Amino acid sequence: MIVFSFFCFIKSSRIVIMNDLINTFLNFIKNEKRFSIHTQKSYRNDLLQFYNYVQKDFGIENLKNVKYDMVRSWVVSLLENGLSERTVNRKLSSLRSFYKYLVQKTEITENPVGNIKALKQKKRLPTFVKQESMNRLFERSFYPEDFVGERDRMIISMLYYTGMRLSELIELKQIAINNKEIKVFGKGAKERIIPISESFYQIIKEYIQLKENNFSKTTEYFLVTDKGQKMYEKFVFRKVNHYLSLVTTQKKRSPHVLRHTFATQMLSNGADLNAVKELLGHESLMATQVYTHNSLEKLKGIYKQSHPRSEKKQD
Repeated sequence: MIVFSFFCFIKSSRIVIMNDLINTFLNFIKNEKRFSIHTQKSYRNDLLQFYNYVQKDFGIENLKNVKYDMVRSWVVSLLENGLSERTVNRKLSSLRSFYKYLVQKTEITENPVGNIKALKQKKRLPTFVKQESMNRLFERSFYPEDFVGERDRMIISMLYYTGMRLSELIELKQIAINNKEIKVFGKGAKERIIPISESFYQIIKEYIQLKENNFSKTTEYFLVTDKGQKMYEKFVFRKVNHYLSLVTTQKKRSPHVLRHTFATQMLSNGADLNAVKELLGHESLMATQVYTHNSLEKLKGIYKQSHPRSEKKQD
């Protein structure tokens, strides 16, 4: 009985050490890298999932002792369990960042993920809502005539008019309304300025007035729940899913779909690719170029309809 208790103490101590290692890394990406709450959760889940795997299959109690072949084995197991290449790559990215951090802090000398390349994945085109459907979505009849309705319209408008991320929307505090621009803090706490149109400017003014009339004491955050408190991810997801379901039958109806819609329609209407990159807060132009596919498809359609030597004209 005494031996059993001692074993549990030793095992428990090792787990504490491992958790401290992960927690230190999570604090780093939260406080220094300024990653979003959503990203922090993903990193934590990926690291704990990996730890459980190497502990069970290789008897590893400390992530400092992980080797290259263990990571490869984990990748294979993820694929065998039906995970897509895209999802596996995301998990590998979490693991790669974690071990890169350990190398920088001289906790380890060799990164076990360093030589593992990302899996090839099929190109997935972004889902977006058609212009006609979005026009319908801004009809007043879609929203209740009270603060909740005005707030819901503001959620949809903010995502569609600016293309900001869900995490950016939730953390949004002040708006430089006089300059008709919105200051957003994106990934890594990087600041960017998004200009707004006159019509959106009027929607914002109406919302602010109604918010002040409904809540004498409210949170510093721009968008709030029915009770005047800071919004959260599931709250926004439910709202966006509900309103998009009124105008489209497509399965994907998330806040990110409105970000895709913003980018796609900007490019389709002639916006410069670099300008859209800046508005979205992308680090690389490669991330923005995925939206050009839809613009090219539109151009192909125009060509077939208009050019005298197109295939359709010759039929």
